[in-house]
Amino acid sequence: MKIAIILGTRPEIIKMSPIIRECQNKGLDHYILHTGQHYSHEMDRVFFEDLELPQPKYNLDVGSGLHGEQTAKMLTGMEKIFLEDTPDVVLVQGDTNTVLAGALAASKLHIKVGHVEAGLRSFDRDMPEEINRIMADHISDYLFAPTENSKQYLLSEGIPEQKIHVTGNTVVDAVFQNLEIAKKRTDVLERFGLSKNGYFLTTVHRAENVDDRDRLESILKAFENIHAKYNLPVIFPAHPRTVKMMETFGLSIPKGTKLIDPVGYLDFLQLENGAKLIITDSGGLQEEACIHGVPCVTLRDNTERPETVEVGSNVIAGTGANIMDAVETMLNKKNDWTNPYGNGNAGELTIKYLL
Repeated sequence: MKIAIILGTRPEIIKMSPIIRECQNKGLDHYILHTGQHYSHEMDRVFFEDLELPQPKYNLDVGSGLHGEQTAKMLTGMEKIFLEDTPDVVLVQGDTNTVLAGALAASKLHIKVGHVEAGLRSFDRDMPEEINRIMADHISDYLFAPTENSKQYLLSEGIPEQKIHVTGNTVVDAVFQNLEIAKKRTDVLERFGLSKNGYFLTTVHRAENVDDRDRLESILKAFENIHAKYNLPVIFPAHPRTVKMMETFGLSIPKGTKLIDPVGYLDFLQLENGAKLIITDSGGLQEEACIHGVPCVTLRDNTERPETVEVGSNVIAGTGANIMDAVETMLNKKNDWTNPYGNGNAGELTIKYLL
């Protein structure tokens, strides 16, 4: 069996890394195709090296653009590659345009599709990611659901049970495996003068938050209030677009917030692991916080990771006055929840169900 592993963003590289390693360990015929949805493959070269992964065999370098334009470039590029280097199965992960294009290109050529992290639902179709998830699930032959909850969503949409396999989430494997690499390679806490449990960590990047002046201002005000109450710094690795929108809206860096440039994945993994609390609008970070045993406050009105809320590692705060209450609630909880995403063998199970 020849397996094509498709990825296009750094979160996909992270979550596919356990599957790539499993293919290597088992000596399976496989290759990596990188669409370059967010970055060029040259920019990501160091990322693969840091995670000790092989470089992609193919690179499309599609770059950013409108959804239709970007997806079309990916479809065109992947179709040509699949016709020349035909895999038996194509693996995609998550909910990006890369996932949609990879699943479509393969299914049109009658190549089997496996969707890693299938069955996530936010039930908010204003999010392009929700459309991508649904489309990929319904044209996939193998649906690797991270939880029983995800499996039930798929069954409720009429997807046959024999296609669905509950594997846990590869993010657990990735955190465990890559944290070991990070401990050998990075000293980010020392570089920034931080101590474990001595800071809050935040990320804010979603369009519904950073493109809305009122929402962004209320988030930044909450950071200032959090610092004032708890006397701990808020570490904010800010996406360039978030910084740009702060400047556009005339919003200043809150007192007590340390705005830093985005850091590499291994550095960020260490920052997650050492934080007292994580405040974020990222879906993946909700999962990773849960795995690290760090409480999380989500700056959104919904989540496609409801399991984190159910086990008590995460609370949905929105972007208004509820943020402070949510922070206090999570700081007063014991970090004794059970990780709902498995025990770190999702990559192994995924490959087992394919073979």
